[in-house]
Amino acid sequence: MSDKPQPLAEARLPSERVLEDMIVAAPRILSDEWMLIGRQERTGNGGIIDLLAIAPDGALVLIELKRDRTPREVVAQAIDYACWVEGLEAEEIAAIYGRFAPGGNLAVDFQAYFGQPLDEDQLNQDHEIVIVATHLDESSERIVEYLNQRGIPINVLCFQIFIHGGQQLLSRAWLLDPVETQVSVVTQTKRGTREREPWNGEFYACFGHGGTRSWDEGRRYGFICAGGGSWYSNTLNLLSIGDRVWVKAPGYGFVGVGEVTGPREPITEFSITTEGGERPALETLNGATYHREAIDDEDRREYFVPVRWLHSVPLDQAVNDIGLFGNQNTVCKPTTPKWRTTVERLKERWDFTA
Repeated sequence: MSDKPQPLAEARLPSERVLEDMIVAAPRILSDEWMLIGRQERTGNGGIIDLLAIAPDGALVLIELKRDRTPREVVAQAIDYACWVEGLEAEEIAAIYGRFAPGGNLAVDFQAYFGQPLDEDQLNQDHEIVIVATHLDESSERIVEYLNQRGIPINVLCFQIFIHGGQQLLSRAWLLDPVETQVSVVTQTKRGTREREPWNGEFYACFGHGGTRSWDEGRRYGFICAGGGSWYSNTLNLLSIGDRVWVKAPGYGFVGVGEVTGPREPITEFSITTEGGERPALETLNGATYHREAIDDEDRREYFVPVRWLHSVPLDQAVNDIGLFGNQNTVCKPTTPKWRTTVERLKERWDFTA
């Protein structure tokens, strides 16, 4: 930047192996919301997966570098490898991590990385494909977009290298909004039968009650919220005014159903209605931290969506029956039969007919 800005000259990496080494050394180059668990892992059909990661909800992320293959070849090969990843069981995933991080324990390290326990029941219930490339032809872009629009969670992360003096700068850009791919992952059904049905138009939301946020205040003032990383807060953008959302507090159960009354807003701009009128959330909420320590970080700070509760209960009255739907994503649009039956059972338990 200057009075007369000049474009940086583009450079090339000596090989994509160098990029892979950088990603392993600093995984946040790829994403700060995935934990790497495998590298150069052999599949059961003779292939070798470049990198394997895990998301906060236990979904696996298959990462393939383009290298010297044509774009179409790498897309086809990544899908082939995904067939193998889909069938991995918990003990096989733990073994992969053991080879990647000798002496490490997947459950312990997952807890340390994400700050929450690894739910073995949710492990590898979903997966997504990420292709890493320095460029992609238009035909391959159309293929990736087509697959993603039809529920196959696949995305491309393009890296470019620029020269600045004696330094080289790394720039990245996603082909598709990562939130779109994340949503595609969530709407997939469990491994095995792959039963699906049309989405019923009602959203699921996860409200993580604890030291970071308070359900008592969410219920009292009318909001759901999320923060700590864009993986958690970006899905709040799925909600629009008038949408119905069923809310679950992990560890407790379902605690409410409400109607969205406004768009997502950061804690720095969100206001709530009190007996004394409209007040800034920062000044009013004192039941939890709401990621105040990250208030200047757009990715990690807390975001809120206002909700008019149609029915809500305190935590000690939460509905936590066996077989009800659950997911670590803050908001999702489930298309499983379990979601329909969950909504039906909640309406019955709460005598809710609206």
